[in-house]
Amino acid sequence: MSPANPRILPYGEAALGEAAALIRSGACVAVPTETVYGLAADATDSDAVAGIYAAKGRPSFNPLIVHVADMDQAETIARLDAEARALAARFWPGPLTMVLPLAEGSPVASLVTAGLPTVALRMPDHRAMQGLIHASGRPLAAPSANASGGISPTRAAHVAASLAGRIPLVIDDGATSAGLESTIVESATHRILRPGPITAEQLPGYGSGSTPGAVTAPGQLASHYAPSKPVRLNALTAADGEWLIGFGDVEGDDTLSATGDLREAAARLFDALHRADASDRPAIAIAPVPQHGLGAAIRDRLARAAHPRN
Repeated sequence: MSPANPRILPYGEAALGEAAALIRSGACVAVPTETVYGLAADATDSDAVAGIYAAKGRPSFNPLIVHVADMDQAETIARLDAEARALAARFWPGPLTMVLPLAEGSPVASLVTAGLPTVALRMPDHRAMQGLIHASGRPLAAPSANASGGISPTRAAHVAASLAGRIPLVIDDGATSAGLESTIVESATHRILRPGPITAEQLPGYGSGSTPGAVTAPGQLASHYAPSKPVRLNALTAADGEWLIGFGDVEGDDTLSATGDLREAAARLFDALHRADASDRPAIAIAPVPQHGLGAAIRDRLARAAHPRN
């Protein structure tokens, strides 16, 4: 049984050693990446992966991203064609996830892929996640380290608040830099399945979209990244009882970026939603965000945050 609050250890050899021992024992731990904090477990151990689903309360049909240290490890898990290799050469390590066919004899547990013949694969660009992969000697399945459907965590404190009593350890390496989950692409079909820090403009020839009703990659549920309060989008002013998150010229109780900087807005998004959710107001309003560049990923997360839960 995990303690009521997980231990939070600062990044370093001691934290990595303890986390790696927990991973090898079949437990899951929270660790930062450049995107958000992830809830990591041994991707080859079905019982360990089940621990992720249990801790998050995550639907079993929603697949997980597998994080690898290098191309050699990636090639034991998935089949990379010429297009996938070109993307890897350009964007790995970094915030790009590719949905790829499973390699023959892939060691990844079927629970990771939700029974699909494909796997979502990423090579992270963060010392803590890379260090944990190396220290544990395992590829790591790692969705965001929060209760399923809730606001993604960009700080260790967010993890501790969301998963209290469910996990034993959080490695704290400060706030994440990108602040948004990775871009997910399917290289075989040239589709962007989830917008993210790698923008559409950086992926010429790729179009948006996925099969309606199908969940083929993480982050495709209609209601996701959601606060506990109702969310109203494209607000220029706050209505009674609303906490307004501004952007650009729209001022509020908080702001994603007073200067309209989309990179700053992406990094601050989930942190701002956490503050709004913790406020004494019963509802949240969010200023308009442009569609171009990183704005597409921000708007995607906001649309899912505002979608009514079933």
